[in-house]
Amino acid sequence: MGRMGPEYPAVASLAADSVPALDAALVDCRACPRLVAWREQVAVVKRRSFADCDYWARPVPGFGPSTAPLVIVGLAPAAHGGNRTGRAFTGDPSGNVLFAALQDLGLATRPESSSRGDGTELIGVRLTMPVHCAPPDNKPSTEERDNCRPWLARELALMGPPAARVIVALGGFAWQTLLPVLADAGWRVPRPRPRFGHGAEVELSDESAGRRTRLIGCFHPSHRNVATRTLTPEMLREVLGRAARLAGLPEQAGRGGAEVETVSSPPPDGPMRNGDEA
Repeated sequence: MGRMGPEYPAVASLAADSVPALDAALVDCRACPRLVAWREQVAVVKRRSFADCDYWARPVPGFGPSTAPLVIVGLAPAAHGGNRTGRAFTGDPSGNVLFAALQDLGLATRPESSSRGDGTELIGVRLTMPVHCAPPDNKPSTEERDNCRPWLARELALMGPPAARVIVALGGFAWQTLLPVLADAGWRVPRPRPRFGHGAEVELSDESAGRRTRLIGCFHPSHRNVATRTLTPEMLREVLGRAARLAGLPEQAGRGGAEVETVSSPPPDGPMRNGDEA
């Protein structure tokens, strides 16, 4: 089975019978020529501050236990973050903001994630993304999103249930990608499809399997959103704290989360923003 063709994600993901097997197949994917060229170019023409680093320059798998009741979905790896370190939300400012909130809520063992070997562990949480390769300008194309979609769909299928009781979508791109993925997996998605918003919540059910899950929207902890205070650390902790409680995680894991008001309006700078990387 060739790793180059757009059929590789669909075929390889269905062949995986566990999340670790899925991750092992994913890192060999070369289905999107533009993304392959970009991730490898970045690894050669490095940022000066990372000139001595050996870049991962491959698809970045999810991070965290496969039995996690809480799943957080970002956008794509950062060119000099996940594409360098090989781990989601690792080695970039967005990851620093996210891991600080997770550690404060008892969901991570360290307040930052700098490398694959730094000892950081997630507690009851798995991080993943709709696009697993770093895209130019942090903007994957529709075709690249669709090529990568089978990895996310299979990951969620292999996790649950009882895992993935709650899913947090970091940004409009994650939200818009997740809704059809969940609908195709048998979840009943309301019509019209719910709009993304910070704190927006949708309860999804699969009556045939007798299961329910909750999808929660959260502004992405991108540099732009944090710098403009579109998202503050307090706002992020509130959403993640509520998600932790809904997922049934231990009380200490949700100690910083208050009730979150549901907001239906999209973020001020749109669903896809430069810097909205995982």
